[in-house]
Amino acid sequence: MAEKPLPVRVLYCQVCSMPAEYCEFSPDFEKCKPWLVENAPIERELEKAAEKLQSTNISGTSSGVGVVGSVDSAGGPSTPKPEEIKRLPGGKIKKKEKQEVVIEKIVRNKRKCVTVVKGLELFGIKLSDASKKLGKRFATGASVVKGPTEKEQIDVQGDISFDIVEFITDSWPGVPETAIFFIEDGRKVPAA
Repeated sequence: MAEKPLPVRVLYCQVCSMPAEYCEFSPDFEKCKPWLVENAPIERELEKAAEKLQSTNISGTSSGVGVVGSVDSAGGPSTPKPEEIKRLPGGKIKKKEKQEVVIEKIVRNKRKCVTVVKGLELFGIKLSDASKKLGKRFATGASVVKGPTEKEQIDVQGDISFDIVEFITDSWPGVPETAIFFIEDGRKVPAA
């Protein structure tokens, strides 16, 4: 007769009530760490190994954590603190976006066009206010929509590419003309 298999024992975290190997995905992971060190040493060793793999890149040099020295109130050097770098899931480092405004004219139904303005939010401009200004200035409909990359952009009805650069630089002095580009024939062309 076949032997009855024993049930698998799962160690649940007392802080977040998740299995110990899934604590790292909990929003309270920082609170779970002391409990994990004390009660789940095997899972913690696996986490340390995974963190070590994430902190070393392909060439084997350490990346992601630098040491920054600081000075305490007495004027002497204090203990160095690790510099935090935000990472995407999977350990990839998020690239910092270039500050540039991209203007693209999309033709639809042979004669009608839509002008798309992307990147104004990188200069600290509120897109809803910018779309209202563009709509009033060019007497057209303008709205904030999510583009194909899930980033917000401004869609303006009509072809306004002839003097939108001048309007942007006059309305928002923080946007230099050298940071404005047009998309023509699939290529990015500077507006200046």
